[in-house]
Amino acid sequence: MVLDGALRGLLCLLALWFGFTSPPCKARIYTNHWAVRIAGGPEFADQIASKYGYKNLGQIGDLKDYYHFFHSRTIKRSTLSSRGIHSFISMEPKVEWIQQQVVKRRVKRDYKPSYPGIVKSSPVQSNLIYFNDAKWSSMWYIHCNDNIHNCKSDMNIVGAWKKGYTGKDVVVTILDDGIERNHPDLVQNYDNQASYDVNGNDLDPMPRYDASNENKHGTRCAGEVAASANNSHCTVGIAYNAKIGGVRMLDGDVTDMVEAKSLSLQPQHIDIYSASWGPDDDGKTVDGPASLARQAFENGIRLGRKGRGSIFVWASGNGGRSRDHCSCDGYTNSIYTISISSTAESGRKPWYLEECASTLTTTYSSGENYDRKIVSCPESWVYFSALTI
Repeated sequence: MVLDGALRGLLCLLALWFGFTSPPCKARIYTNHWAVRIAGGPEFADQIASKYGYKNLGQIGDLKDYYHFFHSRTIKRSTLSSRGIHSFISMEPKVEWIQQQVVKRRVKRDYKPSYPGIVKSSPVQSNLIYFNDAKWSSMWYIHCNDNIHNCKSDMNIVGAWKKGYTGKDVVVTILDDGIERNHPDLVQNYDNQASYDVNGNDLDPMPRYDASNENKHGTRCAGEVAASANNSHCTVGIAYNAKIGGVRMLDGDVTDMVEAKSLSLQPQHIDIYSASWGPDDDGKTVDGPASLARQAFENGIRLGRKGRGSIFVWASGNGGRSRDHCSCDGYTNSIYTISISSTAESGRKPWYLEECASTLTTTYSSGENYDRKIVSCPESWVYFSALTI
């Protein structure tokens, strides 16, 4: 039976509403971390944690009365929920709610070509703006106008810059696998207050390096947003005067609590949270934010940014080849997020694009092998390139 897009989207929304996820046959993986709601303040939380053998790792982001408890004598990952003596914590009068954290599968929405990646570039320069950054002349999606072959739409980025819209006084943080705070194109705009390592529970968002070099996605996203202009290095960020931070949260077990901590980091300091990840784009997964993440979203839009509301920007998904639908993704489909899709240089839909009603805007990204790609720097520059939707 083949369902049309609207009916499939409705079914997905109903599944999210009733709290279902798919595929239902996959076993849950329980961690040795708990989210606990305790009235009375951190001193009561410390007392209760100590009484039952937990360690209180502090408040969960900006969520008042919610605490992160860790139990070192519980199995780190298990298909069975914990049934130890410490489970009696729920009987404490001041404990209003407790939940053992479950691993949620989250994938980076990165562009992974199925052919040898060749970046074609046709150097072009704006008549009135020139930067000395090495890749500036090849950033066709910024120079784009109707007089350039194959360019279907002018995003008017240079026009916005001329009016003074360069990101000045705006703080953006990238929720991903960390960012290289000392990268030459980021260091000038790096904002320590907009950064945190949720995976390692410390203040340094530097990625973890390994042979696979998987943890480069956050740095790429940060560069697309706020790479410094005119510094003789690599690229120019769309908001090259913005302050940029990063949250390392995808390089480990992602739980509801991990997401909530990331989404509620410094909501009075950070203006925009950018996320380019989500549930599997495999065409059969229906998933979305759980209770803590939903509360972080709502608190952000109600109270963040000094009462103006935090801005959450989300990539719409890369599951086009699997016939995935972004209505099945409770993050990009949320009323609290701005959902961003992509277009190829030709103006056509890329092969990986997902379609749904929640998409609010579209930007250039990579497409077919005959399209010019988003500019990236040589690998010796530590894999610095554009945000891939």
